[in-house]
Amino acid sequence: MLNRRGILAGLAASPFIVALGAPAGTASAATRARSSGAGTAAETIVRGGARRWHGPFLSPGARLLLPAGVKAAPVEDYFTSPRLTRTAYAWPQMPALDGMMVDASIIPEHGAPSRVAVLSGFDNGGYELISREGKATRVTWDHRELPYLLFVGEFGATKDVGYMSKFFTLALEPFSRNPVFPHTPIR
Repeated sequence: MLNRRGILAGLAASPFIVALGAPAGTASAATRARSSGAGTAAETIVRGGARRWHGPFLSPGARLLLPAGVKAAPVEDYFTSPRLTRTAYAWPQMPALDGMMVDASIIPEHGAPSRVAVLSGFDNGGYELISREGKATRVTWDHRELPYLLFVGEFGATKDVGYMSKFFTLALEPFSRNPVFPHTPIR
């Protein structure tokens, strides 16, 4: 199981390519896939390229567009012992870490609770992030090889050391298996 530090360390260590412009640019999330550890082939989790966004592109009011049919399985106890909830929600509705239902496709104001989920059910691997000013970035990957997308949004409410209520970022990374609890399928 990856813990918070493993997820964030992996996201921070991964290179990312972001294409910005008035017409949506395209970047491939499968530009560099790697194993997340030793073990048998069945135990190995393949990770796609992680993408992280910060200001000024990521600001309140930006939107994350995903294909229809995507499910969001929120991660509980993200800061202590991450595990998936038993319920998957139809994107974009999901509970934030404070339990309130939110439209996860809209980037909230500074100080909003974190949003962490494993997304699945992709007909095609891709998403588009559109800034408040209308600039867009599009990322695609092979959803048959990487059917899960880890969604981590930190929006300033977390007061833990390292965050200090100032961390405002969105991180997205495709995986070959559920990265939070690899042996449990998301329903």
